[in-house]
Amino acid sequence: MELLAPSPARVRQSAPPAWTPIGDRVELDAAAATDLARRLLAPEAARLLAALHDALEPERQALIAERLRCARRYDAGYTPGFLPEGAHPDAHGDWRVAPLPADLRRRRVEITGPVHSAKMVINMLSRTEGGHRADAAMLDFEDSLKPSWTNVMNGMANVIGVADGTLTHVQPGTDGAPEKVYRLDPADMPVVMVRVRGLHLSESNVRVDGAPVSAGLFDFALVAFHTARAYVEQGKTPAFYVPKCESYLEARWWNRLFVLVQEALGLPVGTIRATFLIETLPAAFQMEEILYEIRAHAAGLNGGRWDKIFSDIKVLKEHEDRILADRASIGMNRPWMRDYARLLIKTCHRHGAFGMGGMAAFTPGKTAERRAEQTAKVAADKAFEASIGHDGCWVSHPYFIGPALAAFPRENQLDVLPDVADRPDLLPLATGPKTLGGLRTNVRVGIAYLQGWNDGLGCVAWDDLMEDLATLEISRAQTWQWLHHGVKLDGGEHVTLALVRRVFAEEHARIEADLHADGASDALVQSFAKARVQSEAVFTERTFRPFLTCVSEPESDRLAGRGSLHDAHC
Repeated sequence: MELLAPSPARVRQSAPPAWTPIGDRVELDAAAATDLARRLLAPEAARLLAALHDALEPERQALIAERLRCARRYDAGYTPGFLPEGAHPDAHGDWRVAPLPADLRRRRVEITGPVHSAKMVINMLSRTEGGHRADAAMLDFEDSLKPSWTNVMNGMANVIGVADGTLTHVQPGTDGAPEKVYRLDPADMPVVMVRVRGLHLSESNVRVDGAPVSAGLFDFALVAFHTARAYVEQGKTPAFYVPKCESYLEARWWNRLFVLVQEALGLPVGTIRATFLIETLPAAFQMEEILYEIRAHAAGLNGGRWDKIFSDIKVLKEHEDRILADRASIGMNRPWMRDYARLLIKTCHRHGAFGMGGMAAFTPGKTAERRAEQTAKVAADKAFEASIGHDGCWVSHPYFIGPALAAFPRENQLDVLPDVADRPDLLPLATGPKTLGGLRTNVRVGIAYLQGWNDGLGCVAWDDLMEDLATLEISRAQTWQWLHHGVKLDGGEHVTLALVRRVFAEEHARIEADLHADGASDALVQSFAKARVQSEAVFTERTFRPFLTCVSEPESDRLAGRGSLHDAHC
């Protein structure tokens, strides 16, 4: 069996960045010290950031180290599982989360998307042409957003504009057409929820005493600092999503962050509410413990199916008896996925919290026939989620809000307790199909996603699907695992380095031909060629990186053109 390609050496910066002080102990990469950044990190906000960093960064580093220790155990043959009986007895008693606020008791459909685009945010918060409106909107700093400094800062400005109801976007007119102005209707908006970045990510553009801050801490602290009081004054709940949690100890860390921020802002503990995504295999076995840790702040748990599939592959990547099938064939049809969703709902409802469903990652398509096909897929997916007891679901495009709402006629389904064992078998099974077509899909997603990433995007519409970081990670992990084990495909070929490179060449050639047929510019064609080289290198690294990136790109590197994914190893 051929070895995977050696992992490229990290690219060293040609010169260390200069730093600009913001307050006594906080400093910004000099290139990131824009007027907007200075306003957002005014002295009081900077002091809060430093205090939170002091209180929580040592524990975050310990939790990251524990993740690595567990990963080594999994690679050595162990599998994650439920905690031993009695390991966390309080979590399994007769307790309830704090009563849900009135504005969080109806979340039938939540629309999600990146937070950096004012136009996109306004569209998520507005009614469709058919008059439909989501119950909630999740403004995302995570998987659908490339965490460039510009994107993060624009996202912060947009979140503030939403909170005070002033966000607008002016689209200049072209070819004689008048400009178009997009505005919010503060009296007719969904509940606003903000997803912060995960525990593993560091914000390299902000340092406290010379150390980068936690990206998730940065996002949560600044959003709460600038918007929480405004929402409380409006009679609304400051609401958040937390991604990538792997254990109840990590949930405890986040809960400490919630408490410290509320105390600093003079808000009662429990004012802020959060929904945790259960999107890692280890967390699937600790749902009740996680919910218990955040019980004073819990809005619910969400079944993040795409990241969960990525985690299934990543955690069990060395287990030859658990190599997953084509990514397109893995969904809620698989028994371990179905039981994971049912257990999430049962756990949440037993304790008075919402059990939210996941994303159907379809885009509407360009023809009436295709839109009808895509709508039918979304409707079927949401009908299934409603049938097993979810309180609501996600959509990625306003076009699907109406069909998704139709699947959830009730305000919520807190009274539904799915018929599933308290400790079902949640470990994925090695099944088919494993096809050359599946490998081609992974490769196409890699090329397309990194082309968008290089253009500042965290999600791209591709082959009638919305591909974000989670689905890129599935494609990357599956290709790596198949190559690592030399999987025999259903057609008889074994996955080798030569085969993967051949598929990259062939799929890039097809993409390039389509670009030429559509009259694409030379610059666009070259950008896909660059993405092909990058994605092939990342997909075939000898050492599997836990995430595509664990650090945001330093703004000074971006402006100097010396940024590299190879600097982003965890």
